[in-house]
Amino acid sequence: MQIEIFFGIIALVFSVVLHEVSHGYMANFLGDPTARLQGRLTLNPLKHLDPFGSIFLPAILILTHSPFLFGWAKPVPYNPYNLKRGGVWAEALVAGAGPMANFGIALGLALILRAIGGVIPEEVVGLAFSIIVINVALAVFNLIPIPPLDGSKILSAVLPQAFAMQWEKLRMWLEYNPLLGFGAVILFVMLIGGGIGPMVQWVARALVGV
Repeated sequence: MQIEIFFGIIALVFSVVLHEVSHGYMANFLGDPTARLQGRLTLNPLKHLDPFGSIFLPAILILTHSPFLFGWAKPVPYNPYNLKRGGVWAEALVAGAGPMANFGIALGLALILRAIGGVIPEEVVGLAFSIIVINVALAVFNLIPIPPLDGSKILSAVLPQAFAMQWEKLRMWLEYNPLLGFGAVILFVMLIGGGIGPMVQWVARALVGV
């Protein structure tokens, strides 16, 4: 059990680090060097760890046998006014880079398991599948369209302009009041959390083909 907890936390930490670094690289590509100048374009987890979201919360979820595992790192900073490319989609591209990185990790490992899963030890297959589940959960969780999650910025880009302007006001208000924002996220998860776990498992199994 201790090994499972340790491995789960390590896998989650590196997955959320890659998630945040992807935000920074996309912002840098689109013209904003903020993350690069602050030394956040690194895979060194010490630059990104959030004690609660990266360690304490995942450990609690594992110990309570949560149907899915998620967490977060310190957000990589970016300045939307520096984004010279991407047009109206610039912030959505920065926001979407994190979940897409997690989906990419999950898909890459799933393709490897499809190719050689039958010739590697069952324990290794199990560990790889747990990484896939973690990354699918991170992607799905962060795509929830509630500030400050990534999905809220993506939603701003796809809404009609009149609705987008009103949504932006609400989004910015919740992001400047993070307790309210995370309170709304926690309430949302409490209301539909029972459905997230099975959906994550279904997506992970579909990727692997089992």
